[in-house]
Amino acid sequence: MGKTMNTVLAGFGGQGVLFAGKVMAYAGLIEEREVSWLPSYGPEMRGGTANCSVCLSDDPIGSPLVVTPDALVAMNQPSLDKFVDKVREGGIIVADSTLVPNIPDVPGVKIVAIPATEIAEQNGLKGLGNIVLIGKLFEETGFCREETLEAAITKCVPARHIKKLPLNMQAVELGRKA
Repeated sequence: MGKTMNTVLAGFGGQGVLFAGKVMAYAGLIEEREVSWLPSYGPEMRGGTANCSVCLSDDPIGSPLVVTPDALVAMNQPSLDKFVDKVREGGIIVADSTLVPNIPDVPGVKIVAIPATEIAEQNGLKGLGNIVLIGKLFEETGFCREETLEAAITKCVPARHIKKLPLNMQAVELGRKA
């Protein structure tokens, strides 16, 4: 049985949770692992809730829907509240404390809270709190190799936004150090 990591990333529409999930999924593809990326939208794109399930595995994936995640990345309070009780024992929650003021203790689950949105904005990286959180998740779990994460971000940043690539790399580093 190979290593599997099931992650739920959740937040408001427009916060980039689907993009962050795509970065994780591409990292899995680059490392030739089994991958699924399943987005889920609330009733409205921007401002509604958005979440995605990402499965990275060395074995075939039975279901793309993550019911008991190993990791939860929560970008706002409603998202944390919705998924907090589903994280499996031994799992991890990485939360943006800028937008998630109430983070409960969860027995058997590691809680890592960093002010990702604030970190991004203070460093001129408005809108990259999602990538700061991916950097933190990477630091905590090592869900891929370091060079793979850079390659995945390079692959996911669209050509029309190529000038933002160094900003995304900076956001990962800020998250890792937070």
